[in-house]
Amino acid sequence: MARILIIGGHGKVALRLEPLLVERGDTVTAVIRNPEHEADVAATGATPLVADIASLDVDQLENLVAGNDAVVWAAGAGGGEAARTYAIDRDAAIRAVDAAVAAGVPRFVMVSWIGSRADHAIAPDDGFFAYADAKWAADEHLHTSDLKWTIIAPGTLTLDEPTGRIALDPQGEGAVPRGDVAAVIAAALADDGTVGRTLRFGSGDVAIADALRAG
Repeated sequence: MARILIIGGHGKVALRLEPLLVERGDTVTAVIRNPEHEADVAATGATPLVADIASLDVDQLENLVAGNDAVVWAAGAGGGEAARTYAIDRDAAIRAVDAAVAAGVPRFVMVSWIGSRADHAIAPDDGFFAYADAKWAADEHLHTSDLKWTIIAPGTLTLDEPTGRIALDPQGEGAVPRGDVAAVIAAALADDGTVGRTLRFGSGDVAIADALRAG
């Protein structure tokens, strides 16, 4: 059993992750910005915690994450204005990593995307550039930290029913149900063999636990 803090606790992946962790006995706190979402989070068995992570500095975030065994970053601006994307997907995520280091939280799982690389090939005039640029910066900052990190990098997210099976390093867009992304996060948190790895995946034919071990 572990104490796990999920930042971005009302996202579509996070709401699927929370009951998976609670059911296996973890103590889960879900950070949300909107107090109107508290009931949705509480229904998963997680404890909602209202905080605007974009407005918190490293010291405040350190207080937020302290005492947990792991932090899961599942927050995001959700596209739109570039400045807000950078503020959340890059700057707040980087501060959260630094806060986890300062608080002595050993484990950090970052939810990213399959194309997060230095050479992501998204043109600066593309509306998706800010997201691609921000996610890579946050991932790289985590990669260079002393935390026991895992970067979860799924392909295109769908609302299909989860299958419990994935393929690592798929060709193409790597479409995958959000429920399977949640299951990969849960499995990664319980598997030290995923520490120091970026898991790029989409739907496939291999059971999640087996895929992570084989990779």
